[in-house]
Amino acid sequence: MPVRRSMLVGPTRRRPGSTGASTANAHASRLRFRVPRIELTQGAEMSGPVRRSRSGRRRGTAAVALAAAAWVLVLAVVVAVDDFPRGLVLLLCAAVVAAGAWEGVLRRGWGRVAALAVAGAALVGGVLVLGDEGYLRDLVLLGIGALIWHGAARVAFRPDVVLPAAVPPQRPVVVVNPRSGDGRAARVGLVAAAGERGIEVVELQAGDDLEALVREAVDGGADALAMAGGDGSQAVVAALAAEADVPYACIPSGTRNHFALDLGVDRDDVVGALDAFVDGGERIVDLAEVNGRVFVNNVSLGVYAEAVQQKGYRAAKVKTLLDTMAASRSPDGASQDLSWTTPGGRTMRGATVIMVSNNQYRLSGAAGAGTRPAVDQGLLGVTVADPPIGGRWRRRRPWRQWVTRDFRVDATRPVPAGIDGEAAVLTPPVVFRTRPAALRVRVAAHHPAASPSAIEPVGALPALRALLRIAGGAEPRQQPPRVPPVVRQPAP
Repeated sequence: MPVRRSMLVGPTRRRPGSTGASTANAHASRLRFRVPRIELTQGAEMSGPVRRSRSGRRRGTAAVALAAAAWVLVLAVVVAVDDFPRGLVLLLCAAVVAAGAWEGVLRRGWGRVAALAVAGAALVGGVLVLGDEGYLRDLVLLGIGALIWHGAARVAFRPDVVLPAAVPPQRPVVVVNPRSGDGRAARVGLVAAAGERGIEVVELQAGDDLEALVREAVDGGADALAMAGGDGSQAVVAALAAEADVPYACIPSGTRNHFALDLGVDRDDVVGALDAFVDGGERIVDLAEVNGRVFVNNVSLGVYAEAVQQKGYRAAKVKTLLDTMAASRSPDGASQDLSWTTPGGRTMRGATVIMVSNNQYRLSGAAGAGTRPAVDQGLLGVTVADPPIGGRWRRRRPWRQWVTRDFRVDATRPVPAGIDGEAAVLTPPVVFRTRPAALRVRVAAHHPAASPSAIEPVGALPALRALLRIAGGAEPRQQPPRVPPVVRQPAP
């Protein structure tokens, strides 16, 4: 992997006020190395074999998973028919083992543990009941088949996508927030690593204007922008990169790094994320805005948004949320002042939580829950949670989720909001819009480049169909359903 070298030996920090000419001269003095044309050509040619290799491995593991599943089914049916009716016990055992193994693929966390525990218990029970009846060999083969099915299917559904090759930028700039993630950038040596790659570093200090620093970098000739910090800072830099039509890279040195996760950036590889400007591929994703302010993840209104406004929220989150919920859900509480319209055109008043996201989140117990399968559908995801007050059910759904291109919330007073995790107060009406295909994102070649929920759909049958599709050589990522195509829209 070719690495661009630089004369830069330490962080370079530029403040607003320097002229464009002086900034350009600083760039010229620090970034002297240019990637040879032959290296760019070789890098582009490498993507073809890499793509075919990864695609072949995914297709092969999907075929192995399907073959193992067929083996489990055929073995159980043959034994059941050959030794009827005693063989029905083994058939029942096989059904439970198969269901547990498959649910273990489709779930995560404790759901996955529970599913695999059920499968293991069924197999052990089968051995205890049928082991002395001459079925021990069949049960062992059944367990091996289920294990191969589970393991191969998980590998086939692993989010690992090869993006189209992109020419490395010549004057990339990364803005580093040294305080984000409790100083994570310093712990991993991010500034030095950026210098080794020929990436100029701008450190964001207390009191600095992030937007002004980034605009100065662009005016000085930066042809790619990266942000090492939390999601709120990522939104600022992403918006400016879209405006300047330059590539953007997300460096996950924040606390949670939700945007990085859904872009397919490995959140545990902070330094490696810098390689997005060395050998990275490019994808086009959406941005979204609320009252003209860009966000990359979501905006929350209601109880959570009010809680994050409180001074004691960081120190006592649960207590603050409970106290806020009691006040917010009272008849004159702020969350009951919100007015919104359902997809069917019905105007509703009040909601405990309204979350509007840049594309829709998967909010279930399935694998990849809490992430977005795609960030390029050109849609807003709207989730409204409105559980009963005081134990009494209202004549409305307690939970709604839908997609739309724009959304509006009315209120009679300023609306507290949590925008990408940062507290804000918005003037009503609160208007949400999507910016389809607004941002050019670079992702390092060795990172997944896809969300954890991008490959695997929700549900046993859809997942089985997806496995068949992958084994047949089709595109592994889920395609946006019933969504008309959009064209890239320049930043306003």
